[in-house]
Amino acid sequence: MVYEERNIWASLIVSAIGMIVYVVVVLQQAGGGPLTEVDWVPIMLWTIGASIVAAIVVSIAWGMIAGVRDPDGVGKSDQRDRDIAHMSTRVGQAFLVIAGLGVLVLCALEADWFWIANTMFFGFAASSIIGGLASVIAYRRGLV
Repeated sequence: MVYEERNIWASLIVSAIGMIVYVVVVLQQAGGGPLTEVDWVPIMLWTIGASIVAAIVVSIAWGMIAGVRDPDGVGKSDQRDRDIAHMSTRVGQAFLVIAGLGVLVLCALEADWFWIANTMFFGFAASSIIGGLASVIAYRRGLV
């Protein structure tokens, strides 16, 4: 597994876990009541911060383990890696656009801040996860 693919896997794993943890904590805080009553801002900020730190730690740890196995291949990337990164960025950006449109609609409808912020938050998550999945598929099956 090449350097870039390892980093993508680390990001995918952490993003998925982070989203699950966020949803569980928000639902627990709601306690069966309305979600809009939850103090979601600190939960969201802690989730974002912890996810960033965890992705870095997982990537570094995984890189160190891979470096022991194959010291010559650590940190190298080539044109194929750059092409896959460009493709996955385009795929991920499509979901950011969809989330942005959703936010505009929610703003026009004067929805609660909770729904507006969470639409964008999950749009970022979807962008990261789906873009990462597109990368993994490209690494496994190749670019067409």
